[in-house]
Amino acid sequence: MTLVGQVGLGVLSAILALVLVALNWRIGRQRAVIWRCLMALVLFWLFVWLSPQIYYCYYLLILDGLPVQSVIGTSPTPFDLIRLIGFFDRHDLSHHGQGVLGWAMVLTALWPQRNPTGI
Repeated sequence: MTLVGQVGLGVLSAILALVLVALNWRIGRQRAVIWRCLMALVLFWLFVWLSPQIYYCYYLLILDGLPVQSVIGTSPTPFDLIRLIGFFDRHDLSHHGQGVLGWAMVLTALWPQRNPTGI
């Protein structure tokens, strides 16, 4: 992969992370902390499950000869998410980045809100 492709991959990752944290913040506004945490975990689970297809679409744009295909596998289990957030999964930048994103989602959910309603 070229340097430009690598920078683009980093930019794509940063954009996805920022969008996901912002979406978590927006959806969780004015809700109780337990619901915000639950929503954060669901969004993180969806990201871990579906983001490989987004990255594969990016690879289709920058790499020649890749077949158009679905790369979405089976959904991650709660144990898979715990391994990611606990940094017990594979020790590479991709998995550590997912762990950091998971923590960012949880911390965003735990951040105090003004006038939360509900339980």
